[in-house]
Amino acid sequence: MHTFFRSVAALVLGCAALSAHAWDLEQLMQSLARNTSGRATFTEQKFIALLDKPVLSSGELLYTAPDRLEKRTLKPKPETLVLDHDTVTVERGKRQYVLRVKDYPELGVFVESIRGTLAGDRASLERLYQLTLDGSEARWTLVLRPLNPKMLAVVQRITMQGERAELRSIEVEQADKDRSVMQIDNAATP
Repeated sequence: MHTFFRSVAALVLGCAALSAHAWDLEQLMQSLARNTSGRATFTEQKFIALLDKPVLSSGELLYTAPDRLEKRTLKPKPETLVLDHDTVTVERGKRQYVLRVKDYPELGVFVESIRGTLAGDRASLERLYQLTLDGSEARWTLVLRPLNPKMLAVVQRITMQGERAELRSIEVEQADKDRSVMQIDNAATP
């Protein structure tokens, strides 16, 4: 009988130790928040209902915490998109467009999905999205579903996948069934 109690106690303590070390959303956000900068290459496919084949693009991404993100598309045509604080600047050829995020609420919600994830800002994400995390620290999937009905009419969900503290892919599913998938490779600190 004494052995039985020791076995039960060991089982209970073992389960408690496992649950204490269970990986969760808070731990993901903390590990992402430790990334102060990064550089990576990307390939992106945009699946548009009106087109027979996906639109392909590639280039590089640069991130500086907490709120500067640069997407330099090199192929098929050069384009630079810079998010710096609350301003988005797009350069195509000799043209430049500057947008203030607060003037475009739907854009702001989408921008915050990327910025909030890269910065590990759980509170910011939860103000705008329902968050669902699956997987483990080694390979995780974070699904963001917009809480705002206006945003939900544009984007159904954003699915981010990663490994440890590195974001590896972003899939955006729009309400009109168009979608984009960005694969992020060669993530390294500059």
